[in-house]
Amino acid sequence: MKPLADRIPAPTLVILAGVTVQLGSALAKSVFELAGPLGTVFLRVALSAVLFLVLWRPSWQGSRQNWPLVMAYGGVLAMMNTSFYLAIDRIPLGVAVAIEFTGPLGLAVIKSRRWLDVVWVTLAAVGVLLLAPLQGSGLDPIGLGFAAMAAMAWSGYILLAQATGKVVPGLEGLAWGMVFGACILMPIGVGSAGTALLDMRLLAIATAVAALSSATYALEMVALRRLPVNVFGVLLSVEPMLAAASGFFVLGETLTLRSLVAVVLISIAAAGSARYGLPLEED
Repeated sequence: MKPLADRIPAPTLVILAGVTVQLGSALAKSVFELAGPLGTVFLRVALSAVLFLVLWRPSWQGSRQNWPLVMAYGGVLAMMNTSFYLAIDRIPLGVAVAIEFTGPLGLAVIKSRRWLDVVWVTLAAVGVLLLAPLQGSGLDPIGLGFAAMAAMAWSGYILLAQATGKVVPGLEGLAWGMVFGACILMPIGVGSAGTALLDMRLLAIATAVAALSSATYALEMVALRRLPVNVFGVLLSVEPMLAAASGFFVLGETLTLRSLVAVVLISIAAAGSARYGLPLEED
């Protein structure tokens, strides 16, 4: 009999991966009052690193010769997660994820020379303008700025993930990148949260977030074995809407009609770029 994952349709696996990652983000935000975004992101990355080391037991042999690249990969991973957590501390989860998607969307457009990409850029630009504080969205401008930083970091993450994957086998690059990222975040997280990091509720939820994150990578890895990458990218574009749903059901966040339209426009732009241009890639 086939394993359960092989019996589930690949598109369903991608959607489940989106649900796990966005549910994890919503759960993480729910404990910001205990350790703040900096303490929470440190625990999330550190516990994810522990899970990867325990479950995958990566060898250091393949990574040792490329440690500067792996360290850079871990650094941008830490920056991406930190700026994203600082963003969702100030703005709704769905909005932050929508803005974050403009990073890989912009990277795909830069790499492409298709005239159709102008359409996706225009849609995304309209969505971003609808979210801009100067247009009356009522969103925190600092939170939007952190989301924009997360978008740029995600673009860098994609480039470094590709480079790392070419020279480091399997998931070793990701595992050691998580370890380096946790080391970078340790002084920031401990300095910000202190003994609050020992709170049992925080540790329990942070462990759940790390497990959901690991499940996301596993689900996507299985799905990509059976799906064309452009189809994967189209399915991935529903994540801003999944994030909005997670924010509503877990955190009680509601979006204005203006913000909801912006999220949908950016999702359409991401789907169009993935389907007809160069595909997006996940963190």
